[in-house]
Amino acid sequence: MSQRRLAFLYSPALADLNYPPECPFNTRRAVRTRERLLSFGLLDGRDEVAPLPATRAAIEQFHTAQYLDELERATAGDLRVEGLEMGLGTPETPVFRDLWLYAAAAAGASLTAADLILAGKVDIAFNPWGGLHHALPERASGFCYVNDVVLACQRLAGQAKRVLCLDVDAHHGDGTQAAFYHRHDVFTISLHESGKTLFPWGGFEDEIGEGPGRGYNVNVSLPAETYDDAYWWAFREVVPPLVTAYHPDVIVLELGMDALAGDPLTHLRLTNNVFVDVLRRLQAFGVPLLVTGGGGYHIENTVRGWALAWKTLNGEEEHDLSIGMGGEMLGTSEWAGGLRDHCLPVTDAQRRTVLPALEAAVRRVHELVFPLHGLT
Repeated sequence: MSQRRLAFLYSPALADLNYPPECPFNTRRAVRTRERLLSFGLLDGRDEVAPLPATRAAIEQFHTAQYLDELERATAGDLRVEGLEMGLGTPETPVFRDLWLYAAAAAGASLTAADLILAGKVDIAFNPWGGLHHALPERASGFCYVNDVVLACQRLAGQAKRVLCLDVDAHHGDGTQAAFYHRHDVFTISLHESGKTLFPWGGFEDEIGEGPGRGYNVNVSLPAETYDDAYWWAFREVVPPLVTAYHPDVIVLELGMDALAGDPLTHLRLTNNVFVDVLRRLQAFGVPLLVTGGGGYHIENTVRGWALAWKTLNGEEEHDLSIGMGGEMLGTSEWAGGLRDHCLPVTDAQRRTVLPALEAAVRRVHELVFPLHGLT
């Protein structure tokens, strides 16, 4: 993919849809990402593709008709006992005016992205409104109502594509894992904060899939306070070997930004610099990338992270440091103007806590999964 063809999924209709103002999930992140890209000259009309909302029939490829009926009823103001039992009406899954419209629109954007890749029209498609990876066939969870990640993976796999779904959101993508736990046409890998300290309280290394899916579901639990160097080591130890062994036709990346330091809902200490490395490594595989949004509850950090991701996907080179008078290392204009994060200091206490836990997690993946793919 020497000449990258990119698509940024956007429509004014999507931009007008919002969660309740008190909800941590803020759809303005995607709008502000687009605005930032436009202001930096990193996006123009040729890159933008307007998606259509997903149809009921398309959404029913994963979610049950009964569940979607309750979503539509709740959106119209009729939250029934059945809806409550399906997870609706909690602080993490509020009922609001734009619920159904947003769920269908975000799903439609990821399906449009999949269709663009299947048609050979783009090499990289980015849907910052998506990444709603907690939704289950008949249950809302964690700000997620319709699982666009699953729907996009299914659309791609349905056309005989080998799909690798990599999830780097701080929260484990339990809905996505559940969808493909018994399948091998979609290989799921998740690097997330440990379920010992963060919702949804699962995603451990011994969850490796069952039946035909055995060995095609991988989790790497990240201890609280995980920092860039430790994360990058774990990524290199797990992801590239498995991607190479699986040889996917397309990679779907859930690019939540809630693993960044300062996120109010999580406990990791990453900077957006490590995701530049992740994206470059994934691009080196030479297969199409479908990238979605996801978590990210510090709005400015998330906007910068996604804008930097788009810049990286465009092949823009970064110049991280410059030398000032007297030999002092100065931050770049990115730091002054807002894409690259400052590097964060790592304490001895962090290293003593993080490294043993992370080494144990990676070792467990090597023991349980690597032999199933001919890796040692």
